[in-house]
Amino acid sequence: MDAETFNMSIRKFLKMVGVSSQHEIEQAVARAMADGHLKGTEKLPVKMQLTVGSVHLDVSFDSVLELS
Repeated sequence: MDAETFNMSIRKFLKMVGVSSQHEIEQAVARAMADGHLKGTEKLPVKMQLTVGSVHLDVSFDSVLELS
C-alpha cells in the first residue's frame, strides 16, 4: 500500500462528500423554508453513515444543525 496515495484518496473522497453534502442540505432547507415546513428557528437532527464494506467499517455520526 502506498500511504500517500491512500491518504490523498481519502482526502479527495471527504472533500467530495463535504461539498456535496453541504449543497444538498442547503437546498433541502431552502425548499422546506419556501414550502413553509420550516420557520428558520429549528434545530435539525442530522446523521451521516459511513460504510466501507471491504473492511467491515460501518459508523455513524450524529449532530444537530441550528438554523438560527
